[in-house]
Amino acid sequence: MIFRKLCLTVACTALISVAGVAAAQSAPSIAQVAENSKEAVPTAFDPVAHKRVLGISEQLRCLVCQNQSIADSNAELAVDLRNQVIEQINAGRTDEEIIKYMVDRYGDFVLYNPPFKASTVILWVGPAVLFFGAVIAFYINLRRRKSQVAKTERALTPDEKRRAEALLRGDK
Repeated sequence: MIFRKLCLTVACTALISVAGVAAAQSAPSIAQVAENSKEAVPTAFDPVAHKRVLGISEQLRCLVCQNQSIADSNAELAVDLRNQVIEQINAGRTDEEIIKYMVDRYGDFVLYNPPFKASTVILWVGPAVLFFGAVIAFYINLRRRKSQVAKTERALTPDEKRRAEALLRGDK
């Protein structure tokens, strides 16, 4: 019985190791995976360029997702934009030149922090206007309710007052 379990364990271990070796030998390279899945080619071989790609990609908004940077998004356009950033870095452009190129091509909306100018003033002022508008509406609503309660409120009669005090004391 022990010999049978030992043989079964050895056979399973050998089968798993053979399958692992076969899988490792048939695994595609990083470049093949990137080419087949239309992903941006990683720049892991050059750590400085990789950090630049990440830094620039985190400053640019995905135009499809709109709530993610192109570094975080897997949308096809984001992949294309990351590839453009990689190409621009390989061409020797500075970070500012790359961001200016993207803004010239896609507008200020591509930036997570757009500059304060006439065309983007609503992005900067809009949230504050909405907040103060909500505070004013809340204040007006409170005053209106207070005046309505004051109009409908009446004083308790002496009999109602005695009954309320008795209920508060616990008398029936």
